[in-house]
Order: sequence, then C-alpha cells, then structure tokens
Amino acid sequence: MIVVKAGGNGGLDIEAVCADIAELVQQGEQVILVHGGSHETNVISEKLGHPPRFVTSVSGHVSRYTDRETLEIFAMVTAGRINKLLVERLQQLGVNAVGLSGLDGRLLEGKRKSTLRIIEDGKQKVLRDDYSGRIEKVNTQLLHALLAAGYVPVIAPLAISEQGEALNVDGDRVAAAIGAALSAEVLIILSNVPGLLKDFRDEKTLIPLVGQGQIEEYLERYAQGRMKKKLLGTIEALKGGVRKAVIADGRVERPIYRALSGSGTVITQGGP
Repeated sequence: MIVVKAGGNGGLDIEAVCADIAELVQQGEQVILVHGGSHETNVISEKLGHPPRFVTSVSGHVSRYTDRETLEIFAMVTAGRINKLLVERLQQLGVNAVGLSGLDGRLLEGKRKSTLRIIEDGKQKVLRDDYSGRIEKVNTQLLHALLAAGYVPVIAPLAISEQGEALNVDGDRVAAAIGAALSAEVLIILSNVPGLLKDFRDEKTLIPLVGQGQIEEYLERYAQGRMKKKLLGTIEALKGGVRKAVIADGRVERPIYRALSGSGTVITQGGP
C-alpha cells in the first residue's frame, strides 16, 4: 500500500500525480491520496475579505490560525472544490476514486487545540477560539472496506473532535497517521521542492538519504518553514511502522514513480 500526500502550496503537477496513481492502480497497487489546499484557501480567503493569518508556535512551527470563519472557508475549498476536482480527474483516468474528508464516518478523529501559544513581535501570546487539532485516531475499518472494494480514497485534511467539531489538521501529518494506521509500505510527500535541502535557497543541496536516527538532528539543522511539518510527519510514520518515507518533487513528470525509485529525500527505518 502506498500513501501519497500532494502538497497544497501550489506548483505541483496534479495531472502527473493523477496519471501515476491511475497507472499504479491498474498494476494492482492500493493507493490513498491525501491532499492539501493551503494556497487556494489563501486566495479565496483574501477574496472573501478574511485574509489568512499565520502564526509561529513557541517551538518554532508555522501554522494557520483557524478561527471559525477560516475553518469554514478551508472546508469549502479543500473538502469541496479541490477534493471533487481530484476525484473527477481520477475518474476520467479510470480510477474509481471516492472523495472524503476526515469528518466523514469519523475517518480522522483529533483533539482540538482550543488555545495556541505563539511568538509574535518577540512576545509570547495566547490565541483562543482556534479550530485546529492533531490526529489521534484513524478509522481503519472504513479505509480497509473502501480499498477492498476497489476504491481509491481521496482525503481532505479535516478531522472531527470528540465533541463533533470540525478541525483543520495538517495534511502531511494526516498522511503520516493514515500510513502508520494501515502499516503502509511507503509514504510519499510531494512538495514544490526536490526534498530536504541543506540550504533551502539552493535546490542543488538535496539530502538524498536520511536514517531514522538522523531525522531529529536534520529537523533542527536544515528544515525551514513547512519542511518542519513534513519531517515531523515522516518521524510519526516511521515510528508507526511505515517502512519508508520519501519527500519528493511534485513538479516533475511521473512524480510518484520517481519517488518510488529513490528520487528526493528517502527516509528509512534504521540507519542510512
């Protein structure tokens, strides 16, 4: 089984991603596609007069502040437009895709982080009324049933809390949680960069191979911005039993096949 995460920051060749999935399915592979929607959510939020707000946690991770209005815009864009257009394209390619968010059938259950501790203007602040969270449970029974029936799940990064509240959750970590829960062979995170870079400004500084024991060090030394969340996702996936994770370029032809052949940053259990 292969879990693929297609980033939501724009620039990816979605046509190529869908074409690879179609070919893999024809070859008998089970594939799950998790997608993002950050870029389009930003665009729509601006048009609706509710521009996005990004905050930095005390641990240095950047995330979207999700008040209720932002949550509803995010749901409209990701679980609506993006999800259904991906399903449409896969169906055109002969893939019996089914679009879901983590809300559906309680596919993804998470704990709401109602308050956020952030650093802003050099000061520590507390933000309240946030509708974001972290995945705590994956409905594997639902996913196994869909896969066994020949469907390809296409999943938007929304979850549901114990209280039944919709939550914005990180797509990379959603893919990692699903991969771990299903003991996937490979987790592929496609991005708009070639992989983990020693110098984030220079794509020629790709780090091709990272052992599981090196990830924490590389997270601190090299990861910038969104790459921190991607590496955190790979840590969680490998700890959960995924055999291999690849952070790879989603802008190229045959992006999934390239990742499977070792293109990008390959992160493996054990040493390099």
